[in-house]
Amino acid sequence: MRIAVHAFDGITMFHLSVPLLVFGEVTRQGLADGWRVQVWTEDGHGVRTVEGLRVDEVNGPDVVEEADLVVFPSWHTDFRPTSDELSRLVARAHQRGARVAGLCLGAFPVVDSGVVGERTVVTHWAAASSLEDRRASTTVDASSLYLDHGDVLTSAGTASAIDACLHVVRAELGSAAATTVARHLVVAPHREGGQAQYVERPIPDPEKGGQLGPTLDWALANLDADLDVEALAGHAGMSRRNFNRRFFEVTGATPARWVLARRLDRARGLLENTDWSIERVARECGFASTVTFRQNFASAFSTTPTSYRKRFETS
Repeated sequence: MRIAVHAFDGITMFHLSVPLLVFGEVTRQGLADGWRVQVWTEDGHGVRTVEGLRVDEVNGPDVVEEADLVVFPSWHTDFRPTSDELSRLVARAHQRGARVAGLCLGAFPVVDSGVVGERTVVTHWAAASSLEDRRASTTVDASSLYLDHGDVLTSAGTASAIDACLHVVRAELGSAAATTVARHLVVAPHREGGQAQYVERPIPDPEKGGQLGPTLDWALANLDADLDVEALAGHAGMSRRNFNRRFFEVTGATPARWVLARRLDRARGLLENTDWSIERVARECGFASTVTFRQNFASAFSTTPTSYRKRFETS
């Protein structure tokens, strides 16, 4: 399998190293013959990484013409448009049957090339809205770790590239090979959940709520209370109809969705910073039962409260 990994001035060493490490391990462990990984640049000249190191042993774009897999491990952080020549190069490779992978911000040149069409892609959650604006026909999933359409693969932010590359090994050589590579890299062969659990969701500023500011502040301080529309509207001294309309204007969400999101935010903080039982966390955050809490947490973050705690606890 011939793999062409794109590099550019300003790429991070981590992003560039992931496909080199994962796919290179296939050869080092003797898991398959003919796996060849080559780094290439648009002009065939070396690049300087964002850390200041030079990478000079690179190939030109001609290696793409023979590649079975073309990998964009990242892209410029200013999301600059892909050059027409680079887009044509990717499109030609895809047309002759090569797979194309955009890891993290590497989804941008993949989308620019047009090979995705109207299918769904994923990228780093912080860049999802920018990628959505890139091409109207493309849908961006801000929650998955990676998405594979067979001919086109995209992955979420940074470390998700490891998951995506292990997925390629699994698809090409089987689960045993992927597990062997993962063990030697000391990473999980397959992580549960998606990147929603990593998304930073800042607590809203009640002072920006205008007339509703005191009510938003009160709700945040009493998440364990019954915060239905009647209670919130009553605190604001407004009719239910007027409150619903004004609330959506201020927050962009219905009262029920806003309260649920705030309760889940609070739960994440408690799971990270306390050793409270799941039952106590559910109770403190206003969930009617532990079952309801687990269901809502899994729906929002694609993982369980217990798994989330193991991954993010700070104590």
